[in-house]
Parts: sequence; C-alpha cells; structure tokens
Amino acid sequence: MNFSKLTEILPAGAVLLSEESRRVYECDALSAHRVMPGCVVLPDTVEQVQAILSYCHSHDIPVVARGAGTGLSGGAMPHEEGVLLILAKFNKIIEIDPEQRTARVQPGVRNLAISDAVKSHGLYYAPDPSSQIACTIGGNVAENSGGVHCLKYGLTVHNIMQLKLVTIEGELITVGSHAFDSAGYDLLALLTGSEGMLAVIVEVTVKLVPKPPFSRVLLAAFDDVEKAGNAVAGVIAEGIIPAGLEMMDKGGVRAVEDFVHAGYPTDAEAILLCELDGTQDEVETGLNAVEQLLTRFGATEVRVAQNDAESDLFWAGRKAAFPAAGRVAPDYYCMDGTIPRKHIAQVLSGINDLSKKYKLDVINVFHAGDGNLHPLILYDIAIPGELKRTEAFGSDILKLCIEMGGTITGEHGVGIEKINEMCIQFSDDELEQFHAVKAAFDKKGLLNPGKAVPTLNRCAEFGAMHVHAGKDKFPELERY
Repeated sequence: MNFSKLTEILPAGAVLLSEESRRVYECDALSAHRVMPGCVVLPDTVEQVQAILSYCHSHDIPVVARGAGTGLSGGAMPHEEGVLLILAKFNKIIEIDPEQRTARVQPGVRNLAISDAVKSHGLYYAPDPSSQIACTIGGNVAENSGGVHCLKYGLTVHNIMQLKLVTIEGELITVGSHAFDSAGYDLLALLTGSEGMLAVIVEVTVKLVPKPPFSRVLLAAFDDVEKAGNAVAGVIAEGIIPAGLEMMDKGGVRAVEDFVHAGYPTDAEAILLCELDGTQDEVETGLNAVEQLLTRFGATEVRVAQNDAESDLFWAGRKAAFPAAGRVAPDYYCMDGTIPRKHIAQVLSGINDLSKKYKLDVINVFHAGDGNLHPLILYDIAIPGELKRTEAFGSDILKLCIEMGGTITGEHGVGIEKINEMCIQFSDDELEQFHAVKAAFDKKGLLNPGKAVPTLNRCAEFGAMHVHAGKDKFPELERY
C-alpha cells in the first residue's frame, strides 16, 4: 500500500511509518493477538479525519479506528496493509449543559473525565466500565460498554443522545438528536455497538444524571456459589432494582483482597455486592429488605458499608478484579458472555466442569444483576499449546451461554475474539442481514475488516451448525 500521500494530508509527525513507532499499536488489550499496522495516523481535526477516510476509500485502503486500546476482544487490532486511525487527540469536552443535563465530548475523552468535569453541577455520567479511568467514550460507544451500575442506569446506548460520524467516503453525518427522540430509523442505536465497522465517531452527546443523595453498598458472603447465583435471581424477582449487583467467586475474592485489602471475607465461596441509591429512607428500607432476602437464600454473612468511604472500598475491590487476577497467574483470558439471570447457578456449575476438563483455573467476576459473565481463565502463554487450550475453554463458555438462551457478548464486543461463535449464535438469514447493513454503510468493506461479523466462507470453514448461503450477494465483504 502507498501511504506517502497521507503525509501531505496531515501535519508533520502525525503519520507514523517506521517499524518502531508502529510497534506500539500492534494490539489492544487482547494482547495475545498482534498485527503490525501498515501505517498509523494521529489526526487532531474532523477535517483531517474526513480527508484520511476519503483518501483510503479512493485507494481501497482498510482503516481501523482506535481509542485508548483498552478493548478486550481485539476490535482495534490493526490491519497489516491498512491505516490505524488513532483518535487520542480528540480529547476535549466541547460543551456542558447542566440545565439539559447533557455534555458534548470528543471521542478521545476518558469515561471518568466526564463525571469529573460535571461533578460541581451535582451530575455524573452513569456507565462506568472497570477501565473507566483509561477507556474513552468513543470506544465505549463502539462496544456499547456498561459497568457495575448498568443494571439500573443502562448501557452506553441508553446514555447517549447524538453522534457525529465520518463515513468511509469522508462525509460528516449526525445521528440522533438533542431532543428525546428524532424522526426516521434509530441509527443511533445501530451505530452504538457497531465496533467501528460502519463509521468513525468524532463527537458524542451524552446524558448526565443527578448524583443520588444517598447510597450504600451491602456485601453478602455465601458458602456455596450456586446459592449466591440463586440469590441474584431472587433479588430481581422481588422487584428490587439495585444500582449495582455484582458477584465474585472464591478465587476472585482472594485475589482482590490480597491486592486491594477491601475487607472481603476470604473464606467465602462467593460474595455479592449490592448497591442501593436514592433518598436515605429509600436506601435504608431497601437494604433491610435485601438483607432479609439474601439471608433467606443462604448468605452466611451480610455486611452494610458504614459510610461512603467503605462503600467506595467495596467497589474498588470489584473494579480491581482484572489487575488482581494478573498478580496470581502469568496470563489471564477475560471472557464476556451474557445469560438469563435464572441460569446463573447452572452456568457457574458448567464453567467449573469446563475448568476441570481443560485443567485450567478460572476466576468468576461478573455483573450478576444483568447476567453479564466475565470468567477470567488463568494460563501461561509460555507453555506450548496452553493459549490454544485456553481459547477452546473460552469458546465452550460462550457456547454454554448460547445454550442457556444468552449471547456471546455483553459489553466487550465480538472483535476477532468471538467471531467464530457468531456463526453458532446467528442463522443464515440473520448473518446475511448483518452483511447487508455493513454494505449499506461501507460497500467496499474497508472499515475494520475481518471483525465482529464473520464472512459466510469463514462460518463454513469453522464448521458451525449453520452453513450460510448468499455470499455472492455481497462479494466485497469477502475481500479481507
């Protein structure tokens, strides 16, 4: 590919062509898979992004957009013959409107920076992935990220109002609106979670919510993982909607406690963290009801945080689960699937059986309230064949999620990690419709090729239960 023309479009230093400078960007947080990008560009204006995409479209050059690189599914893995479009310089909060409770931000703004910027107005941005100190809002939109408070406050798609995007042809378009609704198809929802395959995000209007006047976190310990799983379903069945409802098994509890010293009971087989927010009377009444319910489901200990500092410490432990796992094994592989809450206990039992089958330990940490599992498979990439065995273990977990009526992702996206399992979850006709949507936005298949939606040939080679027909309708999607 000829990338030299890009040096005429962008200012000096904004086009990286040397091997040393490109090596930094060869993977996202799925670091087991790496590709050296053909070229790396760092624009700082919308006009530059438009010029880059227009040039790449004219010359059939693949483009992969990248934010902070914290994604866990390989969604920002570069193309070896393409351009890696870095949006890190788009890091400004353009406007805060406390009366309308909105903020307009560039895609490179960190998730936590939004809440920090509006704190003085008594507002915050609700979706809070564990990586919120580093991950960017553009990446959150691309993956439809959630976090520990998504049970009550929703995912990214529920907390944004408008997107400005650049198409592969270089056209600037706006979807959504600053009103509660807009006419036409709901393209805002379509673009959210599209993993950079349809357009490049250059501005996001987010919703802000008032900071609750009072909140408390409750910690419950269980001597059996299945009891904890059943308790989660019990809380929701009772009509209680916590701000957050998280679960950790014994391995996660011990790893986190050694790392953060959050006060977790290390003799428990599993713990639940349940946060309620609202007025003080509402929260105290709710905590009493939850405590009684969890005790009825077999909790051996129930502890309510005495103040905000202890609540923060409980959450700090949960949000440090991933780095804590990195301290107990040379490597870990973080899976991401979602199941109906009523099957949590059954799926955890199935994961335990798979752990024995593959002879690999696993730490279960997940958003229990909405059934979003994050099993952390512990392995050592230096041992020949262990990564392959780990990936097979992960694939079986995703298949188990599908069997239980769930899905192969909750918030990490498909990327390259789960692309084969897409062949299992979706039928011939469904995948054909995905390809039709892709072709409507990107007929040449240049944006983030090879990600998220498998080609029909790939599914046939994978040997999935469905053999997909109709590839000749969209031959351009088979190119990469």
